[in-house]
Amino acid sequence: MSSGNEVNVELLESLTHSLQRYGMRSVLFQQNMAHKIGVTHTDLKTAEILKEKGPITAGELSKMTGLSTGSVTALIDRLENSGYVKRERDRKDGRRVMIVPMPARQEQIKSHYQSLSTATKKLCSTYNEQELTFILQFVEGISEIMDKENDKLLSEREGWLK
Repeated sequence: MSSGNEVNVELLESLTHSLQRYGMRSVLFQQNMAHKIGVTHTDLKTAEILKEKGPITAGELSKMTGLSTGSVTALIDRLENSGYVKRERDRKDGRRVMIVPMPARQEQIKSHYQSLSTATKKLCSTYNEQELTFILQFVEGISEIMDKENDKLLSEREGWLK
């Protein structure tokens, strides 16, 4: 989305540094939120993955998270015991078991984020529609980059484990 002008290297470095700082603060916030809710950080992030993706298999969850199948089984057990998910037979293939998020528990998680959501909307409301569209495109682009980089790491990790 460059306008053809030369990129201000210092500004680019500052932006990259700020994104790294944001990422670190996001991880710390998520850890503290997990503690508040009474689950592990991994359990909270997994509940969010399931909310985003919907029902998936334990194998798919293992591939997405990079966790071993044994770790994923223990994680699903914890989430099921605390009511965040349930196991259901796949209607299309009865041999497969799907991990299904529980909407009521997802709403409980969401309620803990109300303060963050309100503050974020307040900040966003200071921008006009064009600026918000640009910010949205940037965040979606950064998310795609993170997905690709995460996929690379998971792929490399498979090589390390062989």
